[in-house]
Amino acid sequence: MDLALAGRVALVTGGSLGIGKAVARELAREGVNVVITARRKPALERTAKEIEAETGSRVVTLVSDTTDTESVRHMVHSAAAELGRIDILVNGAAAPSGLVRNSVGEADPELLLADINTKVVGYFRCAQAVAPHMQANGYGRILNIGGLTGRSSHALSGLRNLAVVHMTKTLSDQLGPSGITVNTVHPGVVETEHIHDLYEKEAIKRGSTAAQVEADFVARTPIRRVLEANEIAEAIAFLSSPRAAAITGESLGIDGGLTRGIFL
Repeated sequence: MDLALAGRVALVTGGSLGIGKAVARELAREGVNVVITARRKPALERTAKEIEAETGSRVVTLVSDTTDTESVRHMVHSAAAELGRIDILVNGAAAPSGLVRNSVGEADPELLLADINTKVVGYFRCAQAVAPHMQANGYGRILNIGGLTGRSSHALSGLRNLAVVHMTKTLSDQLGPSGITVNTVHPGVVETEHIHDLYEKEAIKRGSTAAQVEADFVARTPIRRVLEANEIAEAIAFLSSPRAAAITGESLGIDGGLTRGIFL
């Protein structure tokens, strides 16, 4: 399927590693010129060179901190000035798996606030900053990377993902008349640079091994494997395209069937 994305401009936050990097690569393969942003310049530059060499699309790097409103505004202004427009925003800058995964007695409220500031308010800062550019062009796609902990009760940090879903629906109402769609995707267990840290932490809590934690995840997943980051990226590329114009305000689990809840 031709996604009709060639010539578009995308901004990917958290774009130097993991799912963000995979999204930037997939969009570049579709002919999108991409701006990737994160806090560390060396990682951004390595990723940009790699993707440009693979795809031939232009990849611009901008350092920013999504917990800082002025940093976000400056970054978005610079991205639009460099490439002339912003058609797609993929929000992915957040601490993988969240900062608060322990019990209520041990949880740090300040870390919980940091999680919310980064993932919820940070996503909002970026959406607020790009919205006028999209509204001026009558086209926009905003994709928020959520997480399955928003659909379960095993990690307090999951409340940030629930808040992202609410924000997604609210923004879809407000921005829809301008031709802008807003959706959330919830990745399952995905092979990234960070996943093995999660296995190790879970193993310590369980008194088990990282290998056994991974095996348990696989056993509970109907497709019986860990997902690849490009599988998340391909779904995001579709939702970023004109082909997905009728889909907005939705939350899509891309988890190999790991979620057992039924969502109408």
